[in-house]
Amino acid sequence: MASVNINIRTDPEVKKAAQELFARLGMDMTTAVNIFLRQAINKNTLPLDINPIANGNVPTLGSMKGKIWMADDFDAPLEDFREYM
Repeated sequence: MASVNINIRTDPEVKKAAQELFARLGMDMTTAVNIFLRQAINKNTLPLDINPIANGNVPTLGSMKGKIWMADDFDAPLEDFREYM
């Protein structure tokens, strides 16, 4: 199967910590990202459990242009977030 490259930007500390984690798990960054992508496709959503933080801080994902506000009753369609992708 042919493959293509994906370029992403992240903080150097995040990259280093992720590489160390994945190495402990016996994989490299490419394998980990491919697992993430395949899980997202299989589940048809983000394969993450993202919950609001108790003190009111809302998590953000990566270097998005804005923030995705999470709530227990949140059910906005993915199309609402296309501008952040």
